[in-house]
Amino acid sequence: MKTSIGIFHWLPRIICILAILFISMFALDAFAPGLTIWEQLGAFAMHLIPSFILLAILIVAWKWELVGGIIFALLGLGLSPFIFMHNYEMNHSVGMSLGIIALITFPFFCVGILFIVSFYKKKKI
Repeated sequence: MKTSIGIFHWLPRIICILAILFISMFALDAFAPGLTIWEQLGAFAMHLIPSFILLAILIVAWKWELVGGIIFALLGLGLSPFIFMHNYEMNHSVGMSLGIIALITFPFFCVGILFIVSFYKKKKI
């Protein structure tokens, strides 16, 4: 019983940190030739705004698991149609667009569910 609580405590946190790091990698495309270092650093900071928002939600979820879990689950579900349509318009492939959804929004939906499960497992004790 204690082991499953420990797993459900740490698993969403670890997955969320890894997913935020993955999202942050997309900010590296801000470094392009022909721009000054200040323009590149400004663009890099702008590209990291989603990562900072996700990090803030993770901090909330770390303290209040149920609230953070609901936010992450709704975020994962709510952004999926927008990201799907954006990618479908670019590549006209349902399969590729679903793959992108699986990489970008599905981990945050799973993290939300895991935070909610962790909350209720701890509540039972």
